[in-house]
Amino acid sequence: MTTDSKELADVSGREEVRGLLAGGLTTEVQPRADTHEEVTQIVARLRAAGGDLKAKLVIAGFTLEPIEHSGIEEACETCMYYVVHRRFCELPELNLPVEPQWSCRLWRI
Repeated sequence: MTTDSKELADVSGREEVRGLLAGGLTTEVQPRADTHEEVTQIVARLRAAGGDLKAKLVIAGFTLEPIEHSGIEEACETCMYYVVHRRFCELPELNLPVEPQWSCRLWRI
């Protein structure tokens, strides 16, 4: 895949995610994944979901706005899995284009 086609796929992917979330898709925002065990459980569920985008968004608890948790604003742009220049989540089980202000419950510093 060329850089241009990857960029187009990312734009299209972000629009699809935005449409699903803005269209009322209910996601599992809580509980946040604060412990290793909680992360492991969520990641296992994401693996089981395979390529099902809606299931991934639900399981990961995606939102269009940052979530404040334990006094920290958890936005994609401050997550360790966020690739700034591409606006992309590189957590292997998610591996999808995102916006900086979005959030999911697998957020990590």
